[in-house]
Amino acid sequence: MSVDKDTVRRIAKLSRLALPEERCEPMAAELDGIFKWVEQLNEVDVDGIAPLTSVVAQRLKMRDDVVTEGGAAAALMANAPDGEDGFFVVPKVVE
Repeated sequence: MSVDKDTVRRIAKLSRLALPEERCEPMAAELDGIFKWVEQLNEVDVDGIAPLTSVVAQRLKMRDDVVTEGGAAAALMANAPDGEDGFFVVPKVVE
């Protein structure tokens, strides 16, 4: 997969990130390098290796299951740039 400047501009727009034009080319090169590195991971032989969630054995911290106040949907929606019927409205980013 190769990333060009147009793709970077489109990703920035969909992500609502202000990206100066002079940063598009370096960002495209950086993203391209990341995608190539991820593609290299497909070459690793993982047959017979059990899936891990962490390289260090650990237990998840559990909190007490207690009832909280809740009902703050209106306050949460006040921070949303766009909302409808109590839900956040976000632009479509995957076509």
